[in-house]
Amino acid sequence: MKRSTLYYLFALAGLIITWIFNAQYLIQGGSVEPAAFFGAAMLTPLTTAITLDVYWSAIVFSIWMLTDAKEKAIPLRWLYIVICFCIGLAIALPLYLGVREQRKEKACSGTNLAGMTTPV
Repeated sequence: MKRSTLYYLFALAGLIITWIFNAQYLIQGGSVEPAAFFGAAMLTPLTTAITLDVYWSAIVFSIWMLTDAKEKAIPLRWLYIVICFCIGLAIALPLYLGVREQRKEKACSGTNLAGMTTPV
C-alpha cells in the first residue's frame, strides 16, 4: 500500500471517529455557537486540557503546513486550515500528508503532476 493511501485512510478514519461524537453532541442539543461550544469543550479541567492541546496542535500544524506547502508548491493551502478548524485536525493533518506524499510519489515515479510520463 502506498504511503499516501495510508494517510488518506487515516483522514477518513479521523472523519468517522470524531464525527460520531460530534453528531451525538449535536443530536443531544449541542450548539456550534462559539460561547456554547467552547463552554461545553472546557467544562472540566480535563476537557479544557484536551481542547487546548488540540487547538494548539492545530495552530502549530497550520504554521508548518503553510511553510511546507509553499516550499513544495502544493495548491489550496488555505483549504487545509479551513478543514482543520471547521471539521478537525484529525482529518486535515493526514489529508495534507496524503497530498504531500502523493506529490512525492509522482515525482519519484517519473510522472509529472498532470499524470503524464516524463522521459528519464
